[in-house]
Amino acid sequence: MTDSNARRRSALQGLYVITDTTRFVRDDLVRAVGEAIDGGARVVQYRDKSDDASRRRAEAAALAALCQHHGRTFIVNDDVDLAIDVGADGVHLGRDDQALVDARRRFEQAGLDAIVGVSCYADRQRAEHAAAAGADYLAFGAMFPSPTKPHAPSASAELLAWARERLGLPVCAIGGITAENIVDLLPYRPDMVAVISEVFSSTDIRGAAASLAEQIRHIHDDPETP
Repeated sequence: MTDSNARRRSALQGLYVITDTTRFVRDDLVRAVGEAIDGGARVVQYRDKSDDASRRRAEAAALAALCQHHGRTFIVNDDVDLAIDVGADGVHLGRDDQALVDARRRFEQAGLDAIVGVSCYADRQRAEHAAAAGADYLAFGAMFPSPTKPHAPSASAELLAWARERLGLPVCAIGGITAENIVDLLPYRPDMVAVISEVFSSTDIRGAAASLAEQIRHIHDDPETP
């Protein structure tokens, strides 16, 4: 593994928090994300599907600066141009978003070696295609019923182990994950665990993040974990 790949893998590990601003509208977004980082969040994704371009730009820029200050990975959902504009580390793409190859080309045109993550849901073929097209990480879910996306199809935790072994990329578990049910995922060794509600709907954001982050650390710290 090259030094560049090793650094990228290190950047794609641990608690991954997603700021779904359409669900949790708040004026103190930066403070909330700062508390999540203090609790142990390693990756932050800015997710906002609204048409308010000026607010989205301001929030994304503020979060990019916050993550850079703390040495955290900052990802923008879907919007490659916004990611480039605010100096994000990369972008995350879903089924209805821009094609991976187009996103990669746009980053390269901007002179950036950015992270591109892809939602694979429970679709092994989509994961294989994304890996072949150059994805940097693959997200699978919903692992559990999700309050954010209640109609999302379920994904088996076995997909996490399959993808790590078969495709050799960092994998992320997402969907309905809580401090209680995360233990069911740990044997499958996800590189990242992504949450929205479990952290940002909490009255103690730092504590909620810390509880999850501590459990995720055991995946990588315990050599006996299968």
